[in-house]
Amino acid sequence: MPSSDEESREMGAQPLDDLMKARNLENSDLVRASLEQLTHKQVQKARRGRRVTKNIQHKVQRAIIQAENVKREASGGKLVDEEWLPLHKLFTYGSQQTR
Repeated sequence: MPSSDEESREMGAQPLDDLMKARNLENSDLVRASLEQLTHKQVQKARRGRRVTKNIQHKVQRAIIQAENVKREASGGKLVDEEWLPLHKLFTYGSQQTR
């Protein structure tokens, strides 16, 4: 039986997961696009709703933006920044305290 501490770390599927599916992005696409150390395990935890730190949330956000900009550069589209994809559009628990 999971402890209450363990249950509080499980936040359920996040909007990040839907966004990645809609944009046909795999975990490996984010890891590859990231200019920072971002692992497949961190992306998977974030998608499934396992609570991740603000630092990892920001790494995931920047990786998605980087992946999107690579696509847009190839097609001559306008590049995006963090205003295009704020954290609250990726994570339902962004306003709560994370470790």
